[in-house]
Amino acid sequence: MIVLIPAYQPGRRMLDLIDELHAARPSLGIVVVDDGSGPAYDHVFAAADSAGCTVLRVARNHGKGYALKEGFRHIAAVSPVEQVVTADCDGQHSARDILRVGDRVADSAGIIVLGSRRFGRDAPARSRIGNTLSSLLSAPVIGRRLRDTQTGLRGFPASSLEWLIGVPGDRFDFEFRMLLRAERAGVLIEELDIETIYLDRNASSHFRAVADSAKVFAPLGLFALSGLVAFAIDTVALLALTALTGSMLLAVIGARIASATVNFTTNRLLVFDRRRATRTGYAAVRYFTLALILLAANYGTLDALTNAGVPLLAAKVMTEAALFAVSFTVQRDVVFSARHPASDTGSRLRATAVEGTARSRP
Repeated sequence: MIVLIPAYQPGRRMLDLIDELHAARPSLGIVVVDDGSGPAYDHVFAAADSAGCTVLRVARNHGKGYALKEGFRHIAAVSPVEQVVTADCDGQHSARDILRVGDRVADSAGIIVLGSRRFGRDAPARSRIGNTLSSLLSAPVIGRRLRDTQTGLRGFPASSLEWLIGVPGDRFDFEFRMLLRAERAGVLIEELDIETIYLDRNASSHFRAVADSAKVFAPLGLFALSGLVAFAIDTVALLALTALTGSMLLAVIGARIASATVNFTTNRLLVFDRRRATRTGYAAVRYFTLALILLAANYGTLDALTNAGVPLLAAKVMTEAALFAVSFTVQRDVVFSARHPASDTGSRLRATAVEGTARSRP
């Protein structure tokens, strides 16, 4: 097991955590990534190095996701068979819980383990509200509701390192994108209860409420925007073709062909980012098979509603709302699904380019 600690301007708490981890398990490997903290913090990283950690230095601050991926690259290059546990540097995770998460990964069959906190009334408001909103809004995209989507305590099997390095995002959005992509990449996630620790009301957190939240929820916004654009195209085309042809059947078919083409391209390239994971032909066959099924359901529902006296536009909105969840779930789990990229153990990883010392431990 290797513990990976991304650190930006850390204090004494990180050194205390390192001491506690080594006291509990002397042979434990610890990698600390200095994410451009600056000369004022050189003494902290020098102390971590003296304590037996591998210290990687990044010249300027890029963000937590960048620091994590630098650590993953280093570990994949020097210790590719070790499971990795990531932990924050501000003392929010106890040594006991860090080791529990790592041991759980070691005992499992290649799952990701999240150290999940429980947010009571004593938790800082921004953490409690932010995590609750994140959990609720992300559930439809992830495919399940995770109690703590913002936890920094996560355990990863060695087989997932290559996949993790390929997840986009350099700041806090990286950890969220990881969860969004895990389900459709075939990566299983398990939550393990951990102690909830907040020091000084979480004042040491570098999470930027507006900027980082925008990046975190960008994938959700992209999917909603894609659906909205397709809905607009479909609706305008439906109304126009109905007026031109006088046939609802022809209008529904024509409108759906136009909107489906735009939606498929947008979802594949932007929302689900499947340019490399799935072949265009295979994905297109699955997508348009789904489109045909939804087309039949769309026509049947529209016909029933309009015959019941519901105006066409209102019937269209009601129909699309009913089929939206079905469409998204099938696209995520079937149309744009991919095999777990980490299963390709024969691929080679590039070594990380970092500055400073890199003294590895077994």
